[in-house]
Amino acid sequence: MAANTAENFPDLKNDLILRAARGEKTELVPVWVMRQAGRYLPEFREMRAENEFFKVCQTPELACEVTLQPIRRFQLDAAIIFSDILVVPQALGMTVEMIPGKGPSFPEPLKLPEDLSKLDKDVDVNKTLGYVFDAITLTRHKLEGKVPLIGFSGAPWTLMCYMIEGGGSESMSKPKQWLYKYEEASHQLMNILTKVIIDYLVGQVMAGAQLLQVFESHAGHLCPRTFNTFALPYLSIIAKQVEEKVRAQGKEPVPMIIFAKGAHYAIEDLAQCGYEVVGLDWTINPKTARHQTQGKVTLQGNMDPGALYAPKEEIRTIVREMLEQFGTQQHIANLGHGIWPTIDPDHVEAFVDAVHSISEEINLDSKKKN
Repeated sequence: MAANTAENFPDLKNDLILRAARGEKTELVPVWVMRQAGRYLPEFREMRAENEFFKVCQTPELACEVTLQPIRRFQLDAAIIFSDILVVPQALGMTVEMIPGKGPSFPEPLKLPEDLSKLDKDVDVNKTLGYVFDAITLTRHKLEGKVPLIGFSGAPWTLMCYMIEGGGSESMSKPKQWLYKYEEASHQLMNILTKVIIDYLVGQVMAGAQLLQVFESHAGHLCPRTFNTFALPYLSIIAKQVEEKVRAQGKEPVPMIIFAKGAHYAIEDLAQCGYEVVGLDWTINPKTARHQTQGKVTLQGNMDPGALYAPKEEIRTIVREMLEQFGTQQHIANLGHGIWPTIDPDHVEAFVDAVHSISEEINLDSKKKN
């Protein structure tokens, strides 16, 4: 059988994060970092100097290489495929450009409900996003079973924000206007996105992804009422249908993580909407989140990304405080958002090593007491 098929992957040597995601006992806390393949790494900057951003995403060999860069450097417990949440709007027929120093830009954003007719609603993700699936399969082989591979997608509300706002924004006033002014069209767009996201995530599992994360990065722009109307129902549908469709294709479902940045008001609801793991941003008190979720889910996070600027010994102190608040079970350590480009890679190593050594120490101490 060819080496790059999705049926003959190397045996997994480190299943720590999978066990933590399922709520099983772990000897130490697993750790990965959002945007761990990114501009803070000199080898990534070198690759990007020669290749446009979406070219890297769309070229499986390049996406694979970038995904592996942090795994070679650090003792991380998972890799996450290098891609971008905005490949979904691209698959729907929208043009997305990555402007240096500015970020993503949509030259022709959606302005009125009638613009929905321009979207390719019958998109075949195997054709339009097959390059992501190929990158996942290739990377699973190249990882040689060292750690599991995470796949991901943006959530409907977050993608809607970019598609209507046309890029980043402090207020997201244009998509929020849709929610109040064009309620029916907003639900129509959510349904279009939800269908594509489900197919996309199922395709990633079939290609070899061993966990999935759904990024609801703009949840903080919603209030509880709009979140419960326009975000939560679609997040629930995604979790339920991805599991059902993966089973229907003869595979075991993989654990799913929901990361809704700024959704401190929705932790209890997120713990009951079908995901095994709830990611927390850095503004949330871990003890409060534990109380709100009542052991129903594993929690992920949530060190302030800015803490990586601290001296290495201070990073250890911050990590210890974080682990003592979360506890060392049903926890996946991460930052409370993506890592920043100006972070020193040596400080990432200090963070990763601190999570492992301190959580192991806490677990050993606990065992001695018992």
